[in-house]
Amino acid sequence: MGSPYSVSLAKIIKNFRLETVHMPAPAENIYISNVEVNRPGLQLSGFYEYFDAGRIQVIGKSEEGFLTEQLDNGEHKRRIDEFFSKKPSVVIISRNLDIPEMKVAAEKYSVPLLRTADATSSFMASLISFLNVELAPRVTRHGVLVEVYGEGLLILGESGVGKSETAIELVKRGHRLIADDAVEIRKVSNRSLVGSAPENIRHFIELRGIGIINARRIFGVGAVNLTSKIDLVINLEQWQSDKVYDRMGLEEHTTNILDNEVTSVTIPVKPGRNLAVIIEVAAMNNRQKKMGYNAAHELLKRLGMTDDIPDNEGEVDVYL
Repeated sequence: MGSPYSVSLAKIIKNFRLETVHMPAPAENIYISNVEVNRPGLQLSGFYEYFDAGRIQVIGKSEEGFLTEQLDNGEHKRRIDEFFSKKPSVVIISRNLDIPEMKVAAEKYSVPLLRTADATSSFMASLISFLNVELAPRVTRHGVLVEVYGEGLLILGESGVGKSETAIELVKRGHRLIADDAVEIRKVSNRSLVGSAPENIRHFIELRGIGIINARRIFGVGAVNLTSKIDLVINLEQWQSDKVYDRMGLEEHTTNILDNEVTSVTIPVKPGRNLAVIIEVAAMNNRQKKMGYNAAHELLKRLGMTDDIPDNEGEVDVYL
């Protein structure tokens, strides 16, 4: 499946430490935009009807065994030549297998040919996971992304509401900054969103009255991270006296990002409220809910106000 985004072959080679057998052009100038990976067993047996040359092709022990053990030498070479004539984007040989005919065909048809020592299945799983992140649909949101008690929190709100100041306080309390001001969000699956900072502003925070600071330089490498899954969206807004805010937490609200629904809460801001502590509690509460415990439901049941909420038998208390 094609993607409007792409990743350079050089980045794939560096990430997986691949050996270059043949490279027809600089790897930095070759781009992959297909998230799917293929083992071309059917193609090497002669079936090309649904072949997608844009996919990365991985040759493993099964394909090598079929070519060398089931076919005579002449047919073996013909099948390889036919396969490379379809101009696949990249061919990767696993398990450090040596197939000299593939190098000849790669040079003939100008196809990048690489090799890895990894087992075929584990390599493909890692490669697919890597491509799902690199080529994922994405959007950039104005906000702050922090990691609090293992929960990825996307903090949104109007400019000047206190997002960056709250992030600094959270970092001082031992949590991690992922991104400030611009958060690049990628949809890595139908249930997961991963956020990161654009590389050119990574680890920087803008504080009104002070200016730009580098959180990594001031607080150390333990205070920052490159990416985080987004588990909760926190909307900060100025306190409105005529607005009724949720005081029980019985209703679950969500925010739609890239067609994924993410649990969200709205926290009103006014002088005297310690936002960092409130956000820490929101992170722990969200984590408990994911583990099956809801304090509001338990309170209502103890008060005898509802009978249809199941007991929390077997729950495990988590102390953070």
